[in-house]
Amino acid sequence: MFGYIIRKVFGTRNERYLKGKLPLVTAINKLEPEMQALADADFPKRIMEYKERIAKGESLEKLLPEVFALTREASVRALNMRHFDVQLIGGIVLNSGRIAEMRTGEGKTLVATLPVVLNALSGKGVHVITVNDYLAKRDAEWMGKLYNFLGLSVGVVVHGLTDAERQQAYGSDITYGTNNEFGFDYLRDNMKFYPEQLVQRELNFAIVDEVDSILIDEARTPLIISGAADQSTEKYNQIDTIIPRLKDKEHYTIDEKAKSAALTDEGVAFVEELLNVENLFDAQNITLQHHVLQALKAHKVFKRDVDYIVQNGEVVIIDEFRGRAMEGRRFSDGLHQALEAKEHVKVEAENQTLASITFQNYFRMYKKLSGMTGTADTEAVEFQQIYGLEVVSIPTHRPMTRKDMPDVIYRSKSEKFDAIVKQIQILHEKGQPVLVGTISIENSEKLSDLLKKKNIPHNILNAKHHAQEAEIVAEAGQKGKVTIATNMAGRGTDIRLGEGVLELGGLFILGTERHESRRIDNQLRGRSGRQGDPGESRFFLSLEDDLMRIFGSERIMGIMESLGLKDGESIEHRLISRAIENAQKRVEAHNFEIRKSLLDYDTVMNQQREVIYALRRQTMVGDDLDGMVHEFADDALGLLYADFPTHMEKASPEEKERCRQALAEAINFQRVWHREELPSKDEAMAIVTEILEELKKDAAESYNSVVRYFILEELDRSWKEHLFNMDHLRDGIGLRGYGQRDPRQEYKREGFELFQALIGRIRENVIKLLTRVRIRFEEQEQQKEEVLEQESSPSLYNSLFKHSEPSQSVSYSSPQTVENDMSSTHKNKANQKPLKRNEPKLGRNDDCPCGSGKKYKKCCGKDK
Repeated sequence: MFGYIIRKVFGTRNERYLKGKLPLVTAINKLEPEMQALADADFPKRIMEYKERIAKGESLEKLLPEVFALTREASVRALNMRHFDVQLIGGIVLNSGRIAEMRTGEGKTLVATLPVVLNALSGKGVHVITVNDYLAKRDAEWMGKLYNFLGLSVGVVVHGLTDAERQQAYGSDITYGTNNEFGFDYLRDNMKFYPEQLVQRELNFAIVDEVDSILIDEARTPLIISGAADQSTEKYNQIDTIIPRLKDKEHYTIDEKAKSAALTDEGVAFVEELLNVENLFDAQNITLQHHVLQALKAHKVFKRDVDYIVQNGEVVIIDEFRGRAMEGRRFSDGLHQALEAKEHVKVEAENQTLASITFQNYFRMYKKLSGMTGTADTEAVEFQQIYGLEVVSIPTHRPMTRKDMPDVIYRSKSEKFDAIVKQIQILHEKGQPVLVGTISIENSEKLSDLLKKKNIPHNILNAKHHAQEAEIVAEAGQKGKVTIATNMAGRGTDIRLGEGVLELGGLFILGTERHESRRIDNQLRGRSGRQGDPGESRFFLSLEDDLMRIFGSERIMGIMESLGLKDGESIEHRLISRAIENAQKRVEAHNFEIRKSLLDYDTVMNQQREVIYALRRQTMVGDDLDGMVHEFADDALGLLYADFPTHMEKASPEEKERCRQALAEAINFQRVWHREELPSKDEAMAIVTEILEELKKDAAESYNSVVRYFILEELDRSWKEHLFNMDHLRDGIGLRGYGQRDPRQEYKREGFELFQALIGRIRENVIKLLTRVRIRFEEQEQQKEEVLEQESSPSLYNSLFKHSEPSQSVSYSSPQTVENDMSSTHKNKANQKPLKRNEPKLGRNDDCPCGSGKKYKKCCGKDK
């Protein structure tokens, strides 16, 4: 009650915020005559003046009225579009690092130009992130006319660009692209070896278009770069043959809410009999058990033309929120392979994670983040908790006149589809355009078949027919048009009403099923009623719909039975609408928990990722790596000597020998230490320094490149192994709950222990490598080639020198080879020293000239 009184007296928080921005709008409008008086050539000059003022320390907020006014006038001249006052408010909201909720058709694309231009003045780059490549290219070209008029450069990042093209795009003042491209470029940059190969700049300011789709819907799927693992795929096909023999309820159960499947006790016994194993849950059968459960899930939970399609001999994932094919993306943990076996297409090799990040953690790295969408209010709590983003609802330019009618509910799907076809037929004969929304390809094609039988012409838009998406959606408002669309529904493309349609009631939105998220339903409704246009919307439901069947049908069925409804009759009642909304809220809460859980686990990984990536970047761009190497050596030796006896002179011969071997393995100390007793820790550090000085002298100008290579190579190899270990830890961490321990806390604790071990291992291995590396100078190219041919593993040479890219700044003019003579990888090169130019040019397999009868490399050559 108290809160109600406060809102009545002072208005809502949203209303108070908007009221507080009105003076800014007034200030911008007062500057309009001044901007109208400028010549076209003056606009880039003004931008340069603003850039200089920013460089001198003036704040963006102080410049906001002038820049917004200049941008609005530039838009009038370049695009023939003038920002409304409510669009100015939207721009102010975006610049403040908030989410602007604006209705469909209110011109979000134009609104974004205001904060984009303002923030581009800093010279640090602005990213505008869209949901697909088409919109990225369209908006970059469309709004690029405005930016170019102001003298600002525009780039676009889409699939298929080279690194050079990406560097140019990211180097522009303003860069358009998709969330996937930005995220994967970040991961790829952290796998590069040279600064010249990096494509992204520092993450400065981003505006996320359709922010709910990107930061909420897609946040359940992390970005993963992976490589093929060395495992056979034959097991998937073998297991696939037994799944059809399992019987529902008797051998397995399905949890549709959790989208999972499990074997019953009878099912376990039956599978053990089929596979001829004694205990499926024995530790030695853990992989077999995993294959069985994933195959069961592929057959009984995941549906073709709903969760995925088969296209050109490949299983392609369907985005559950937009109905869009996600080419190049694969289900993890062997599920994709199980689906390939189910559909009898080629089973690709399993992948091992090389780099990964969630969208939540990627977008939280931007210094300033904002977003815009037509539907954000239902997820306002999540935006605030996860991203620290407040949602501000922007009023419409004209009043909303669309009629949203109550849902109609039928007993069965067949009754529902009959009613839908009748409704479409009535609307088509009337001439009123209708956009039909479905939640799956299967339903869209079923409805299409029914309309064909009635000879009703229509367009169908789904993941199988998406090539002409924008054109189909743009024409959906023409008189008599019938358009069937999955949830993609052409987001970002306006549906303009054709001649005579206003009088017929505008665009009719017909939903064939409620989505599990209210926001997705609101997006569909939002396709109609733009800029004050008339429109109508209605959802047709049945008790057999997935949402109703899983989450709310029992109560609703009771209501319908009490009313004595007959076959073919429908019901409209606020109690049922409320029950449906409650079901959707439960699903939304469940999905929020999934995303929050994913974030909790990835936050552990993110802290580790930041440390590793920061170390990588420091190594990559550092001109002098000696400090880092000596720090590594000090830490490695500290751990090593902590395990040695306090008084070495009192240690047993066996203990001394153990210490000697450990130290020899760690720093190859015998290379320069010729005394019987072991060196102290300080003396060991001096030995490392001496060896590195020798390496620096031999490598000359290539020293930093050699050190950089070994550090980066070890970082990447160890990080890949760590990701593998963390994946396995997470897979089994849920079992800790049976021991009354919080799995998330256990994951944090054990993950931290694994990470500490990782850091120690990286430092030890880098020092181990660098104290064994040799630089060999050859006088003739022919001799260098002979040495390379005889090397057991020439990959280090090839990686470091032979395959260096033209853009690299380090030049290797002297013919050199880099060797790693660690006993574990190159046993023949232990204690080898670089050949001097005046020494005999003897090959590795030549007879030793001393007359011993041994090969040179194992005799005198060994000591050299």
